[in-house]
Amino acid sequence: MSRSIQTILLLVASNTFMTIAWYGHLRFREISFLKNTGMMTAILISWLIAFLEYCLMVPANKIGASVNGGPFDMWQLKLVQEVISLSIFVVFTLVFFKTDTFRWNHAVGFALLLGAIYFFFKK
Repeated sequence: MSRSIQTILLLVASNTFMTIAWYGHLRFREISFLKNTGMMTAILISWLIAFLEYCLMVPANKIGASVNGGPFDMWQLKLVQEVISLSIFVVFTLVFFKTDTFRWNHAVGFALLLGAIYFFFKK
């Protein structure tokens, strides 16, 4: 498997965990044994989930970074990570938070990100 694909798959997995760590606690009230937990419990659970994110993000960056023989320079690596992060956030929000909708301005923002990808990867 190419280093590009490895990097992207690890980034997808790590950003999935990070999105859950950052926003999953907002749904704790719907989980019976977490319903009455306080802020510290939410923070501790989020940290445990974020630990899994770091276990995937660090290898993704090591494999993907051109300074380690990877296919992406630092600018490209960061932009790829951000696009993946926002894409996972959109799916997470639409699946787990039915009150928020994907609107035209979000689509325009993503189109601009695609433009950013074009310019970041242009030689």
